[in-house]
Amino acid sequence: MSNYPDLINISFNSVFIKDLFVPGIPGYSPQPSEPGYWVIMQGNNLILQPGETMPVLPFGELPEWLAASATPLTIGRWQGHPLRILMLDSNCTIPPQFLVEALNAVVQTMDNATLGIGGLARQALHWEQQSRFCSLCGGGTEPFSREWGRICSNCGAKQFPRISPCAIVLVKRGDEVLLVRNAAWPTGRYSLAAGFLNFGESLEDCAAREVREETGIEITDIRYVGSQSWPFPSQLMAGFVATYADGELVVDHSELEDARWFPVSALPTLPPTRSIARRIIDSFCR
Repeated sequence: MSNYPDLINISFNSVFIKDLFVPGIPGYSPQPSEPGYWVIMQGNNLILQPGETMPVLPFGELPEWLAASATPLTIGRWQGHPLRILMLDSNCTIPPQFLVEALNAVVQTMDNATLGIGGLARQALHWEQQSRFCSLCGGGTEPFSREWGRICSNCGAKQFPRISPCAIVLVKRGDEVLLVRNAAWPTGRYSLAAGFLNFGESLEDCAAREVREETGIEITDIRYVGSQSWPFPSQLMAGFVATYADGELVVDHSELEDARWFPVSALPTLPPTRSIARRIIDSFCR
């Protein structure tokens, strides 16, 4: 393991924000008493302002055009000032003086710290939306802990943020690697086989099953290499490398558009460098 590359410093992981962000007790603040920074989301889009060299988070009082859009949620302090987050409706028009940058843009223009706090806010807002009602009785919930726990006001059931674990795996066969393509991706892009953890599985079991189900390939020597927080909407991607063991390539077209063995010297269009998929490919296909 000591010879593995460092796969901690990946976009969306907290390493990029730990010196800038101090978490606080989440709380709604209809009329902020102190100017601060804003993470304004619209789906996967982050609303920014032009900076000296790259886009930055808006700072100050709640912009007037947002007054009736949503109630801000304060989640801590960013660079010493309150950090408030909110989600806009998809129909909300963004004024021209603001910039709209997708967290999953093909070409990224924001720095890793801004991208990281945007990803954290996206997951927090998703949790807030998903946790308003109790999954047992349907009653309304309210915060009960200093973090993100919520308790049902009717039956007392407690719930905490749900983060879905996924395995993503690079399979090598000599000087070739197995890459897959989803029809929803940009034209020509290929990436690594991946999928959600099932009941009773280890992450290694999950990696082997996903490769088998999607491509018919059996793998061995499955080795963990790193993980990434993935806010689309709230996953943890556990990365692995593995070796081809057996089987002929048979693509499951209910899951994939295509899957192929590519020589490492002639790889296709790959995911952006912010993803763990790309970091694994770049690290293990040299």
